[in-house]
Parts: sequence; structure tokens; C-alpha cells
Amino acid sequence: MDDASIGSLLGVLLFLIFCSAFFSSSETGMMSLNRYRLRHMVKNKHRAATKASKLLQRPDRLIGVILIGNNFVNILASAIATIVAVRLWGEAGIAIATASLTLVILIFAEVTPKTVAALHPDKIAFPASYILQPLLILLYPFVWIVNGITNCLLKLFRIKVSEGNHHHLSTEELRTLVNESGAVLQQRNQSMLLGVLELDDVAVNDIMIPRNEVIGIDLEDDIEVIIEQLSTTNHTRLPVYRGEVNKVVGMLHMRNLAQVFQQGAVTKAAILQVIHEPYFVPESTPLQTQLLNFQKAGQRIALVVDEYGDIQGVVTLEDILEQIVGELSTNDKEENQDIHRQEDGSFFIDGTANIRDVNKSLDWNLPTDGPKTINGLMTEVLESIPDANVCLMIGNYRIETLQVTANLIKTIRIIQLESNDDDDDDN
Repeated sequence: MDDASIGSLLGVLLFLIFCSAFFSSSETGMMSLNRYRLRHMVKNKHRAATKASKLLQRPDRLIGVILIGNNFVNILASAIATIVAVRLWGEAGIAIATASLTLVILIFAEVTPKTVAALHPDKIAFPASYILQPLLILLYPFVWIVNGITNCLLKLFRIKVSEGNHHHLSTEELRTLVNESGAVLQQRNQSMLLGVLELDDVAVNDIMIPRNEVIGIDLEDDIEVIIEQLSTTNHTRLPVYRGEVNKVVGMLHMRNLAQVFQQGAVTKAAILQVIHEPYFVPESTPLQTQLLNFQKAGQRIALVVDEYGDIQGVVTLEDILEQIVGELSTNDKEENQDIHRQEDGSFFIDGTANIRDVNKSLDWNLPTDGPKTINGLMTEVLESIPDANVCLMIGNYRIETLQVTANLIKTIRIIQLESNDDDDDDN
């Protein structure tokens, strides 16, 4: 090397700096690859993506070959720079070479290439995989020795190289991913995906039709009343009971009743002949599980029971689907029969309205981890049913009662404020 000209040494030095930039950018690019996009490209048989994926299966080997190459070219570049500097400036050239080469490598072989690779990992990592794969084969003995020593050191700290290679998203992480994909997904598709992810967080009793609102056929009514009810109902499936819902005897499908109407004689006995066994589900069943149970049982409607076996309400397949796709009716989501917008920006809301429905209709965040209805929420906060109208704050929602009966808060007025008041409640 003493016989080489300064020009040739500078040429080799520039080449080594370029190689250092290659290794630096390759490391950042390979580690910055989107693993899920990479898997998708591998499934589509993208050649470069396949090579990159194989390299990333053993990140210890990949990092090993990159660092071996990077350190080799950096040390060799330092040696050549020192020789050139000593020839030009004598002993002082050592300090000049150290300072100059450090600055050059930092800018041109580290920060700049790594920044580019972090911004465009695909454009850097995929071409680099064609070089790194054969280089790994060529330098495998050195990589094996370095990784062997490194892995032994890691074992002393109880760190396994195989840990952390599996990239799986939790439900919360996946929900965040969907929320952040607004530019890619349409709003409706985004809402549907979020609805699917929330099925496990919502139980049957969160969406069921409560017992006091269940419409059914009471066999203790006169047959004329029953016929009138059957003729005017908008439902295709109705529970049939004696006296009260807890004494249910079966479920009536209007399609089966059509045969009875054709025969011209609608009697209670005829109704009992066309009903089928009721389908019961626990009130705490997650919607994801219940959706699968509906599919397995071939059912579309179920009676919801508590831990004592008492019927608490009714849930249908359509109720669960609405959690995914939104309201199946043609009405706008704000046209909820329990919600009435006022000119001053407040809302009159029925006390029996479901909190989740209110939140969804108005894009609010009333607490849903406790009671299911507005009445239940207020009585929990007040710890009693008020004797007269009261006003209180729940979060940044100002709520006042408008109609109160002996056992129920029937109507409330609620308005969302910009910020919370200092007092939690104001009677």
C-alpha cells in the first residue's frame, strides 16, 4: 500500500465510504420494513420481498453480516485515510484524518443513508437483499462465530434470540391501525371493521331489547286481541307466553302462522301448534360468541336470561349486525325515537334509552361500563330515584331530569359542555 498513489488510495477510500453507506442504509431499511406489507408481497410472490423476508427470519444473522461488513470497511477506510494524511501532512495528519473521516462517515455513511432508508425502506431493503443474501453465505463462518459469542452473552441475561420474531397485533393495536387508516379505507368500511373489533367488548345485555319493551303474544288475552296484534305487528318473530314473559312457551314465526290464516280459523291451540322451542342465551355472552352461536344453532332471535334464569330481554341477529354495519333502517342515525334535538343545542332523551345507542347517535362518550340505560346511569350517580327534578354533571355532560315517576326517571334534558365544571353535581 506504500507504493500506491494518493489518487488511487482516495479512490479506494471513496469506494469504502460508499460501501459503509450501503451497509448502514441496508440495516435501517431492512429493520424498517412493514412486516405485514412484506408478508402480503411474499404471498404475491414478489422476488425481492421473498429474499428480504428470509433474511429477516434470522435477524441476528442479518445484523451480524451487516455489522461485519460495515465495521470492516470503516476500519479499512480509517487505515487508508491515515496513510494518505500522513503522506500529506506528516504526524499531524493522524489527527486530521481522524477528525475528517469521522465527519465524512457520520454525514455520508451514517445519518444521510439511514434517514433515506427510514423514509423509503422498500426502495433500499429490496435491492440490498440481492447483495446481502450471497454475502451472508460468503461470510457465514464469521457470522456464525460472532453470533455464537453474542448469543452466549445474551443467554447470561436470559434473552432468547427467538423471542420477538413474531409480530402479532393485539386487538387494541389493530383498532388503532384501523383508526389511522382513514386515508386508505372509506369511512363506512372503517366503521365496519371497528364494529367487528368491538364485538368481544360488548355483551348481549348491552344491545338487547329490554324486557319492558318486548312485544309478544299473551295467551291469556282474548283471541280477538291476539288476532288484531298479529295483523298489525311489524315483527316476524314473537315470543308466546302466558301472563308474563317469564312464562314463555315458545317463539312464533309469522311465516308459520300464514298457514293458520289460510285455514281461516285462528285459535290459541292453532298458534301453539306452529310455535317452536325458545332459544335462551346468558346476558353476559360477548357479541362475537353470540354471533357464532346464532350461526351454529340456526337461530335469529334469542331470549336473554340472567343468572337466575329470569328473562331480561330479547336479542336478534339483526341487533348484532347493526353493531357492525350500523343501523339497518333507512332513518338517519340521529333520528332516534328516544332522542329529540332542541333549538338551544340540548337534547330531550327518554330515560329508558340505551347509553350505547345515545353515544352512537350523537357521537358522545357517556360511561358504558356500568348501567345500560340513561335512567340506570342517573340513579347510580344519585344513589336514589329523586323526589323532584334535579340537575347534575357527568363528565362534561350537564343533565337535568324533566319527568320523574316513583320508580323511573322518564325524561331528561342533556347538553354537552366544552369543559367540565368544578363541581361534579349541582342539585
